[in-house]
This record gives sequence, structure tokens and C-alpha cells, in this order.
Amino acid sequence: MDFNAWRRRRISEPAYRWARNALPAMSATEREAIEAGDSWWDADLFTGNPDWRKLLAVPPAMLTSDEQRFLDGPVRELCGMLDEWDISWNRRDLPPQVWAFLKAQRFFGMIIPRRHGGLGFSPYAHSEVVRRISAYSITAGVTVMVPNSLGPGELLMQFGTQAQRDYWLPRLADGREVPCFGLTSPEAGSDAASMVDTGIVCRQVVDGRELIGIRLNWHKRYITLGPVATVLGLAFKMSDPDGILGGAKDIGISVALVPTDAPGVEIGRRHLPAMQVFQNGPNSGRDVFVPLDALIGGVERAGQGWQMLMSALAAGRGISLPSLSAAATAMCAHTTGMYARVREQFGIPIGKFEGVQERLASLAGNAYLVEAARRLTCAALNQGVKPAVVSGIMKYHATERMRTSVNDAMDVHAGRAVMDGPSNYLGSLYRAVPIAITVEGANILTRNLIIFGQGAIRAHPYLMPEILALGNPDEERGIEVFHDVFWRHLRHAGMNTLRAIGRAWTGGMLAPAPAS
Repeated sequence: MDFNAWRRRRISEPAYRWARNALPAMSATEREAIEAGDSWWDADLFTGNPDWRKLLAVPPAMLTSDEQRFLDGPVRELCGMLDEWDISWNRRDLPPQVWAFLKAQRFFGMIIPRRHGGLGFSPYAHSEVVRRISAYSITAGVTVMVPNSLGPGELLMQFGTQAQRDYWLPRLADGREVPCFGLTSPEAGSDAASMVDTGIVCRQVVDGRELIGIRLNWHKRYITLGPVATVLGLAFKMSDPDGILGGAKDIGISVALVPTDAPGVEIGRRHLPAMQVFQNGPNSGRDVFVPLDALIGGVERAGQGWQMLMSALAAGRGISLPSLSAAATAMCAHTTGMYARVREQFGIPIGKFEGVQERLASLAGNAYLVEAARRLTCAALNQGVKPAVVSGIMKYHATERMRTSVNDAMDVHAGRAVMDGPSNYLGSLYRAVPIAITVEGANILTRNLIIFGQGAIRAHPYLMPEILALGNPDEERGIEVFHDVFWRHLRHAGMNTLRAIGRAWTGGMLAPAPAS
């Protein structure tokens, strides 16, 4: 009797058919989101026996001499120009001289290569600059962060045509163009794939010539730098109902560059996010015509917008908000520790009270933890890895620990932190916490969908092959693949169970551990 054939017929095939009927079909959008980015050391965790030597062998992130000079020069000079109280309560914007300085020193072009006029900084240098600025001003930190995160610059570098890169990147690097990116709409927040913003392929006469282009209609909100942007990266659903391009009528999510002075664009109004005054606001467009070469990557990239966005976010999530969070947790630990030494109650410094010491310990631990995690993530990014799940973990845990740290600092400072004024260094941080928690994927979604959902599927050695086998239109081939992977999965689970029991009974004596 062939045991392998018997278990395939009696176990694998019934399991396959049951799971195939129970599993909802995976859309192209869902698959692109799951497959975005790379697996890194997070995949080792799902083996049940992580290779600590691999983690310890990751070279630390280091700054080049040019990057260090930039931090010691323009970044330090910029920080000396920032007064968050004046920015937030008097001007409601960065001063004109700060805007001019940011453009002149190419802060908006940190990630753009030198050959295109940018600074060509590494992810670690990018993170260091954002962290340093954010410690002085949330407004300035966000303003510098956004053009170097998900937006026209990143998308052009990854997916743009050579002509698009040659034209746009130098203008973005030196500040002639201020970018923003329109993704969120009233109907689509975290579920951006449900957007109703449209782009219809059409013909239109422009300056006496008939051009093939796209007629855009959209309504976006919560767009950082939107009110002052000169070029809008726009995500929309593209269709070709008249078959002008000769392909599918429903093309899918695409991304185009739209000059904000184009006829039909409405932009300039501002939101006031939690009393933070970085430029943020809604924008919309009615029958805005752009030529086909406005599509990032050209017509060849039409319909690939979701894949492009997920790829860009896979790295960006691990830099921007973790850098801001590292600045916030370090500042909270630093200022609260000093305050607890000089503030006295009942004749002794409040830092002597055990309740206060509990909060100080939490502050110090979170500051070191977030900083260490930030540096490790940047080390991976410096190596060219795009760790989608690790970036999600960083975004979630860094901002959650920022929230805990700010609350701990507020508790220790008490009334000192409640009364607003030029000397209140915690008030702006406290108001900014909900923004960090919400943007680039609200934390509830980040935890459940990216860390646990995408993480379990991407990092697990067998789940993704099983899911793909279940979705295979060739059922016979699907059963063949599923049978092989299914039994390897069971063997893997059994070994992990036995390993866990053995290590529990021996107190972990047989488990490999990282060197101290």
C-alpha cells in the first residue's frame, strides 16, 4: 500500500477542498498588499528557532562624513531658527525664512540621488535628520518628513520613466516644486482600495492639438503639504470605457502627477490636525485633464498604482514616524528626569518618590528601546532591504511607546505641563500623539492587518504557498502543491511544539540565545 497516496486521498484532498471552499478569493489588490516589501529577520521568528547570529551580524547603521557634516551644519542651524510656540500660536506656519532655508539646503531632497540634485542620503541619515528636527519642532519635523516619505519623489525614483526623473527630481530636490500625495478620501481611509476618485481615458484638444489623456475627478482630505503644494501625486481608479488604449476597460488604481495650478484643481484650504500647524488640508479636482505621460511610469504602469504604493510604504513606515517617536521618547525621558531632580515636594525632590521613579524607569526604558529599534530598522534599510512587516512593527510600537512616554511625562510634570506657554515643552507633543497613532495606517489596522495578518502570511514558511495552492485555477495542480506543503507544515508545527515543551521543561537551557 502506498502510504503517501493514501494520505493524499484520505487527508490532503478533503482538507484542500474544505479550505478552498472556506477561503474567500484573494483579489489582486490584496495579493499586492501582502506581497509588498521583503521578509527580513522577522521570517526567522516564524521558524520557531531564530538564528540570533544572523541578527547580531547585521552591520550597525553609520553616517558618512557628508551626512555628519549636514547634521552638524544645516540641521543645527535650522534647529536654532525654530520656536515652536511662535510657530504654533502666533504664525500658524513656519516662518518664511525657515521655508526658504529648507529649500535652499535641499531638506526636501534628502532621498533624491545626487545626480538629480538631491542629497542622496541613506535611510539612517534621513532618520537622524527627522529625529533631530522633531525634538525642536513637530511642525518642522513633519514638513521635512513628508517629501522624503511616500510621495512623488519616492515613486518617481522607483517607478518613474527616465524623462520624468530628469524633469521632476531636480525640481523637487531644490524646492522649486513642493510635493504632496493624495490618497485618503472621505470614502476611503485605511481601505484606500475603495476610493471613488476616477480617471477616464479620453481625447481633448489642447493648444490646437488633440491629445490622449485622462480626465480626473477627485476629492481628497488630510493631505500633508497640500495647501502649499505645487505638484500633487494623485491616486485614482483609471478606466478606458471607449477602448482608446486598446486594453481592458477597467484599468485599476493608477498614480499621476498633477500640477496644482491646472484648471479644475481646488487646493489651498487647511485642516487643523490636533492644533498642529504643519500644512495639511483637503483638495479636489473637477474634470482636470492631464496627458498620459503624467502617469508615473507611463502607460506601462497604468493599473499598478496599488503595488507601487505598497512598495513605497514598505520602507517609509520604518523611517518617518519611528524617527519622530524616538525624538519624543528621548525628549520626555530627558526633560522629565531633569524636572524630577529639581522639583521638590514635601522638602525632597519628587524623583525620590517611588511612584515617580516607576514612571522614570518606564521613560528611560522606552527611550532606549525605541532608539535601538530605530537603528536596527535603519540598518536593514541601509542594506537595501524593504522589511514591510518590520516597518509595520516599528510604526506601531514606536508610536504606542511614544504615547505611553508622553503620558508618563505629563503625569510627572503635572500642572507644569498643563499650562500652555513658550516654556511648556510637552504640550505640543501631547497634542501630536493622536496624529502619529493615526497616519500611515491607524495603529489598530497596523497591528491586526500588517503585523499579524501580513506578518503571519509573509513570514511563515508554509502559509503563503498553501494559500496560493488553494487559489490555483488548476485544481489538480493545486492539490499536488498543497499536499506537499501541507505535510511539511504539519511537521514544522510538530517540531515547534516539541521544541517548546523541551525548552520549557529544561528552563531554556538547550535554547540558543543572543550573546550578552
